[in-house]
Amino acid sequence: MVFVGVLPGVEYDVERAGGVSPELGVEATLLVFYDKLSGVATRWVLTCCYNKCKTKDSEIVKKIDERLKVSVFDLNKLPRILTSETDVMATFIKIVGSLKETLQKILIQGEIDEYENDKQMHCDTRLVEMLDKLSKDLQASVKFSESYLIEELQFLEEVKGIRLPHFIPHSLFLRLLKKKVNSVSELPINFVNDVWGYLETVCAKVLIDQCGNYPKLLPSIKKATEHVVSKMKAKFVERVVEMIEMEKITDYTCDPGFIISYNKPMNYHAQFSNLLTSYMSNSINVEGYGSINIGHLREVPENTRNQAFDLKIMMTSYWKIVLKRMVDCLALQLRFFIQKVVNKEMEIQIVSEVMGGGGIEKMLNEPPSTSKKRERLHNNIALLQESKETMEQVMDGVVVSSD
Repeated sequence: MVFVGVLPGVEYDVERAGGVSPELGVEATLLVFYDKLSGVATRWVLTCCYNKCKTKDSEIVKKIDERLKVSVFDLNKLPRILTSETDVMATFIKIVGSLKETLQKILIQGEIDEYENDKQMHCDTRLVEMLDKLSKDLQASVKFSESYLIEELQFLEEVKGIRLPHFIPHSLFLRLLKKKVNSVSELPINFVNDVWGYLETVCAKVLIDQCGNYPKLLPSIKKATEHVVSKMKAKFVERVVEMIEMEKITDYTCDPGFIISYNKPMNYHAQFSNLLTSYMSNSINVEGYGSINIGHLREVPENTRNQAFDLKIMMTSYWKIVLKRMVDCLALQLRFFIQKVVNKEMEIQIVSEVMGGGGIEKMLNEPPSTSKKRERLHNNIALLQESKETMEQVMDGVVVSSD
């Protein structure tokens, strides 16, 4: 290989330079030299006239120096060579610590500095969006259908018994509550699946970023992480199922808002009865629910109709409490399980998997791809340093020729 230039006094060898013509100029010829740095330099010739070429030579040295800095930077980015089990353990502990710290920042503390330009990794925001979506989907179940009170009337019909009239059995309310809870029970489960699918994606991204320099270690850590996430997801689902079952069997709240919510629509009861008995209108406007069709209720006995109305208002008021409690409980459980995974379970499982699966021994052997890259960078740095020294001698007026 010959380093060629078109400056006065510079030897030019078209054939050995790969067909570079003098018309390309010094800078273009210099770029060709840079592109061939990864090859083996067998011969170079540099001659120059100091008085006429000082400016151009300075530019060449500057570009060589820039390329040298890049190569040194790339070399320093490579993982250091591990020569003993002590080195391996120290590196492994550092990787686990860095992984844990990053997950704490993005999943628990809500920081986004490390992934500022990757919105998918802004975990707090994405998780809140999922909770908001769940809340909206659940609230969509709060509505008065066109067949107002029909469902309540059907339930009342099925619980008739030898008892005093005008009293609604508690069991009837629980049966209706159970039916409503069952109608939305899939939404919390779907939320869990979506959230943990997202968390798996986040953990996989952080794993690759933290373990990229040690590909032989990545499979073991990935397996451990997937195991922990899967185990915690199963426990989360179990808690959610228990939460749903609890809502079916007990109707209780200490929220004073329930009484307020119940009394407000009950103020429409007199208007509701008057409209049905007077045939003045087939609909009634209830604040918060809009216009409700009631014409189909005129043939229903007044006592049964009033019981159905009371049952409807009671269930509607309590149902708002149930839905709010579901979302709040899911949010608290989610935070609890995320903290448990990041702060405790993941670290224990990773250490167990790596130590038991021979991952430590594998780290002693550097991957071939990394070895080749390291060797290439060392060669580039040596050649660039030699070229820089030679050009500096040329700038001092020294003519250098070497085989």
